[in-house]
Amino acid sequence: MKYSSIPSAQSVVYHCKARGIRNIIISPGSRNAPLTISFSEDPFFKCFSIVDERCAAFFALGIAQQLREPTVILCTSGSALLNYYPAVAEAFYSDIPIIVISADRPPYKVDIGDGQTIRQENVFQNHIGYSANLKQDVSHATDKIRKYDPDQLTHISSDQSQASVQKYNDAELDKAMDVAFSNSTPVHINIPFEEPLYVTVDSPGPLPEVNFMQVQEQGGGEEWQDYLETWQNASRKMILVGVNPPNTVEQRYLEILAKDPSVIVLTESTSNLFHPNFFPNIDSIIAPIEKSGDRDELFKMLQPEIVLTFGGLIVSKKIKAFLREYSPLQHWHVGAKKANDTFFCLKKHFKISPNDFFTYFLANSPSIESGYYAYWASKKVHYRLKRKEYLNEIAFSDMWVFHNVLNSVPKNYQLQLSNSSTVRYAQLFDLDPSISVFCNRGTSGIDGSTSTAVGASVYDSDPTLLVTGDLSFLYDSNALWNNYIKPNFRIIVINNDGGGIFRILPGKEDSNNFNTFFETTHNIDIRSIAEMYRFGFESVSNKLDLKNALDDFYKESEKPQILEIKTPRLLNDKILLSYFDFIS
Repeated sequence: MKYSSIPSAQSVVYHCKARGIRNIIISPGSRNAPLTISFSEDPFFKCFSIVDERCAAFFALGIAQQLREPTVILCTSGSALLNYYPAVAEAFYSDIPIIVISADRPPYKVDIGDGQTIRQENVFQNHIGYSANLKQDVSHATDKIRKYDPDQLTHISSDQSQASVQKYNDAELDKAMDVAFSNSTPVHINIPFEEPLYVTVDSPGPLPEVNFMQVQEQGGGEEWQDYLETWQNASRKMILVGVNPPNTVEQRYLEILAKDPSVIVLTESTSNLFHPNFFPNIDSIIAPIEKSGDRDELFKMLQPEIVLTFGGLIVSKKIKAFLREYSPLQHWHVGAKKANDTFFCLKKHFKISPNDFFTYFLANSPSIESGYYAYWASKKVHYRLKRKEYLNEIAFSDMWVFHNVLNSVPKNYQLQLSNSSTVRYAQLFDLDPSISVFCNRGTSGIDGSTSTAVGASVYDSDPTLLVTGDLSFLYDSNALWNNYIKPNFRIIVINNDGGGIFRILPGKEDSNNFNTFFETTHNIDIRSIAEMYRFGFESVSNKLDLKNALDDFYKESEKPQILEIKTPRLLNDKILLSYFDFIS
């Protein structure tokens, strides 16, 4: 096995290995050669080569999302690092641990006009859990250091100077790794390397020192007694669940909540929580109230005394607007890391897991008499009947397509949703409880959805389906430029020839400016992209052809498949907006 001759490269690899970090996504370059050699030569690590750094970072995010453990992304110096930023921001707001490792020029070569050199230290400072800026080794390329930056040689001997550097770097690596693991957040490790970069040795130098942070237990119990009494006495309790990994809440607690007449549980597709008594289509409850002549009275009937939230960010704008206008008396958030004051009325953050919260609160809370659940359950029955009736009437369109596509997904699939229209349409329909649903809702950008889905599929034994819009797919088409896409990977591109969501939002107008700068119509042939990356491909544009295509789409194949569904650009928004009028 070969090792880089540079001590800091050896240290980084050793720290990763000591903490069990196996997945290393490498974007080719020269300045990061010491680390590339060290990681790829060690069979402990699983190394992936992704050329496009933006795709590489989202690919890593997909792996970390599925394994729920830190994943490394490694790049060369210069603008390569900046291409990580969208995924770093997504990981920061989605609580996903990504370890960014960037090779850098020595400090004395920054801002002197040296090629491929930028100010890399603390470049993610607003969206990072920790930035570790390692010191340059003085035992490597010592003659150059003595010539260009002799102040680095601060001790009597170079050995003493190197020992000081090693101690500092080990401490910084410990801090960065501890933050990534304990806070489930991205961290950045920046390492300056001087040439030569490709020299290797057959055995490593002195072993670095690795120190693990001690985890503190969270409190609880008696200090929550007042909150327990408040919970017991509330006759209108709303539980709102955002992005949530599958199987994180025990089924016995879901059963208790589902049977409590004072509780309604509002879920989103990304919550991965299912029960027949829950409310998975939030906007279908809120929209008819918005259009009602009794709007204020009905919203006051829905207004909860307590809103309990857990999970990540919420998709539905309607529920956020409602809870901001009709504030609950109490908003509690349950989660070990952070609590967002989304509705401007947060009163308590329980820094524990949902299971630990429910263990205490549900075990000691007999149901209170209430008509809260029963009334809104009757509204749910009504809108579901009206939805079925509406779907039987409408023409081929985005809404009809999403209903049929989501209904076609086989059991136990991993479903990845892109942002914008895709995730919002998905909220209107029910999914089989065996399907795991994911979407990059941290920053809610359309960039990186395909790369994330590809990365997420790597360690999933079940097939993966990405449902995406045309702009999101085209924006991230480099995601298909790698050797890790499995034959059971599936992509459905709903092509409405532009950013169809802008026709739904206020301010739409039919003009050349709107078509060019908002909706961004295009004439790009998706078939050519599928052929370039050796995907199977089919395109449909009517009801019969779509149903026939879906019959074969999920069958085993020798290569991954793309199904393009072309929908009518000028009709989609009218059908969606009319839906809410119809169910009202």
